[in-house]
Amino acid sequence: MLFAFIGALIGVFIGGFPGLLVGAAGGYFAQLMVQRSVIGKLQVAQSELVESVFSIMGAVCKADNVVTRDEIKAVEQMFGMLRVTGEQREAAKAAFARGKAADFDLDAAVDRFAALTRGRGPLVTLFLQMQVMAVAADGVVHPAEHAMLVRIARRMGLSEQDVAQLEALLRAGTGRRSGPGTPPTADRLADAYKALGVTRETSGADIKRAYRKLISANHPDKLASRGLPESMRAVAEERSREINSAYDLIKAARPDVK
Repeated sequence: MLFAFIGALIGVFIGGFPGLLVGAAGGYFAQLMVQRSVIGKLQVAQSELVESVFSIMGAVCKADNVVTRDEIKAVEQMFGMLRVTGEQREAAKAAFARGKAADFDLDAAVDRFAALTRGRGPLVTLFLQMQVMAVAADGVVHPAEHAMLVRIARRMGLSEQDVAQLEALLRAGTGRRSGPGTPPTADRLADAYKALGVTRETSGADIKRAYRKLISANHPDKLASRGLPESMRAVAEERSREINSAYDLIKAARPDVK
């Protein structure tokens, strides 16, 4: 009602009580037009985001020439995380199918996503995380899938190290959970170190600092303040859980890490 109030004030100064009525009505319709314009733009942006995420995901899952049932299941779980329902869900499925096609222009799709998310840095890392989650759903990231992930990352200004860290983060949080008091397997522990950007030689204090820095930078509320849309919040929360899981693995194996 802000526009209506402002219009009414202007109307009073210009034409007294009749001007108040005219100004209020004009302000109301102006606000209505602005709201419709903003909502329309948000809907378009959301549609473009869904198109980019799932068409590229289709291409990555098909990189090894096989889209497994586990990968399909992971994609469907992503629909829920992103709150994709109804017509938008059908559009996401169609986008995924387009991405699997042999003539799909991956570089053009990545460039469109980069343009859509310019100035919203957190989206890029979470987008790449979703791609890794999809292809790792069958328990392994094929070399061809890894190569495509690196290609995508580099095109968006990230590195192969960023991809490797995301893959390690996911591996560290999956597989058979260790029982109480049971140290994690050597492979999962190695992935946990890599996920936090540290090594076995890093001191306990420095590991804790690295963890705190990483978990703070990836807190969903902080990411929201930097432009993360509400529809991506569940992905950010999953990333925070994986970071915590990696740190817990290290704490279980290192008495000097508290």
